[in-house]
Amino acid sequence: MSDVQTKSRHQAGLTALYLGIFATVWFSVPAAEQPLRALLVVGSVAALLTAVAGGVVSAHTRGAGGATRDRATDRRYLLIVVAEFAAAGLGAAVLAAADLSEYIPVLVCAVVGLHFFPLAPLLRDPLLRPLGVALCVVAAAGLVVALASAVSAGLVVGTGAGLLLLGYAVQALIRAYRRA
Repeated sequence: MSDVQTKSRHQAGLTALYLGIFATVWFSVPAAEQPLRALLVVGSVAALLTAVAGGVVSAHTRGAGGATRDRATDRRYLLIVVAEFAAAGLGAAVLAAADLSEYIPVLVCAVVGLHFFPLAPLLRDPLLRPLGVALCVVAAAGLVVALASAVSAGLVVGTGAGLLLLGYAVQALIRAYRRA
């Protein structure tokens, strides 16, 4: 396997690991009745298994093929993630103070979707852009559904974001194994 293939496989493994973990978190957001609750648990387990598989791929390819870290890329990645957490945290605090806590998942989902746009070129993964768009659409759908019905925004956003992140994590894992 070439150095480029190894590095690409390592990155795909990390993507599956991270997004699998975050899919699990999103599946735990909604409070749902049966049978949806059981499906959310199944989604969480699938996401955790995907994360574990991604971790295995990442661990097996770490340092293989002379893969080196780029400190400038690491710094930019860290800045994007810090800005994401700051925006989500500050926004959540404002919504909670305004007694609008039920809309926190909408805000967080939108921020997560938006953070994929600067990450796409940084991680050299153009498919992160459609994922970002889809997460923003899920956030908007959660807001509209919550405003127009008795269905909670968290149910729509947690389920939608969990499914999108799990789907992307599985796709990354498939890419990693195809490159093996």
